[in-house]
Amino acid sequence: MTTPPPALLIAGHGTRDDAGAEAFRDFVRELGNRHPELPVAGGFIELSPPPLGDAVTELVERGVRRFAAVPLMLVSAGHAKGDIPAALAREKERHPGISYTYGRPLGPHPALLSVLERRLDEALGSAGRTPQDRADVTVLLVGRGSTDPDANAEVYKAARLLWEGRGFGGVETAFVSLAAPDVPSGLDRCVRLGARRIVVLPYFLFTGILPERVRQQTEGWAAAHPEVEVRSADVIGPEPELLDLVMERYAEAVRGDLRMNCDSCVYRIALPGFEDKVGMPQQPHFHPDDDHHHHHHGGHAHAH
Repeated sequence: MTTPPPALLIAGHGTRDDAGAEAFRDFVRELGNRHPELPVAGGFIELSPPPLGDAVTELVERGVRRFAAVPLMLVSAGHAKGDIPAALAREKERHPGISYTYGRPLGPHPALLSVLERRLDEALGSAGRTPQDRADVTVLLVGRGSTDPDANAEVYKAARLLWEGRGFGGVETAFVSLAAPDVPSGLDRCVRLGARRIVVLPYFLFTGILPERVRQQTEGWAAAHPEVEVRSADVIGPEPELLDLVMERYAEAVRGDLRMNCDSCVYRIALPGFEDKVGMPQQPHFHPDDDHHHHHHGGHAHAH
């Protein structure tokens, strides 16, 4: 009798945007449909139903005793580093006998960079068909933003990887919350560097309050700068590349091939300006720009 493979648990951030939450739930259903041999469930850390604990309970009620958890997140910020491990530890106490492994966040990955490139081409349309067209385009990649410098650095890494070899005039970086530069400042920087055609590219998996805020801020800046051509690209979305990447992260977790970045983690390494964080319990962060965004769980130890 062969041992069944561990189930797949998808951990999402959560959003007050109904369409964004439903996009996550649809994504989990699609993964389950693609892999009928595998129990698949998904839940959120906050803001949206179902909670992650309900997803674990669902798996347990289906007879699951082992699962691999994959954070459906682009960067290793507070949720991926602390909130999800803490939630999983609580679930292990609630359901004696279960075991789990924990995968790593998704980006930056070549498959996602390919989707981002596709979103840029869609935004440019016929205006971006030739290499010369791309050379005239500056991209502003906009991440969520975090109080964790390591997480913000990952967005810069994604921007650099997107720039390399694709022929764009430049790829700059901005954030919609908690970190500088903000979107208007990022657009100002693009212009100071000589940009006359800019595509603002949200570094988000699904639609939601913050990606919509990126679009609104972009439109507001563009209206005040009619001499600059500014276009907005779409979020990554539930593309086949994203579905495949989640399964790649699942396979890594099952094999025990875990490569969480500890080299520049403020809870382990004394980085300039963040020395007080070393060895301290991680306090869950919140995004003041995300409407009514509050955490309802306490601090906990940082985990990898």
